Amino acid sequence: MLFGRREPTALSERIRVFMWPRRSWARSSKYIFHRLHRLRSSPHAIALGCAIGVFVSFTPFLGFQLMLAGLLAWLSRASIIASMLGTFIGNPLTFPFIWMGAYQLGTFVLAKEAIHQSIDLSVGILHFSAEQLWLLVLPMTIGGLSLGVVAAALCYFPLRRAVEIYQRRRDVRTARESIGI
Repeated sequence: MLFGRREPTALSERIRVFMWPRRSWARSSKYIFHRLHRLRSSPHAIALGCAIGVFVSFTPFLGFQLMLAGLLAWLSRASIIASMLGTFIGNPLTFPFIWMGAYQLGTFVLAKEAIHQSIDLSVGILHFSAEQLWLLVLPMTIGGLSLGVVAAALCYFPLRRAVEIYQRRRDVRTARESIGI
């Protein structure tokens, strides 16, 4: 690598930087937006990738959402980077609303009574039996898939149009710069 480090970064340092950027969150966010601007995929591939990421954010499979989004994007030939960025719709501020809505819709679709017992996660998720967890996971999965399809559709169409407009303007700007206007 031309501009690589002389000594590779330790795994612990890479994890720390992933969790808390060296400079600031604002600079890291700007970097992500610059990456989006440089994507050369078709508007369909970018919008589909982002829609896949949004869809996956509505599933209750919290530790596997990035992998699942990347896999689905790869299988559908969508933009993997856009799918990863689409999963950011699910974050600590939105998850309570997503999960509550998914659970309520799932219990409605399954025509089951919602669990009205409090769940104490301080003892750990492994403390519960698989049957108790399944009573939560099944309705959340069914409701999350339903809500995810709607959210993905609401994301895909406006984003595809926005990417088409952006890429057209970028191409015009690049053409003008290349001829010196």
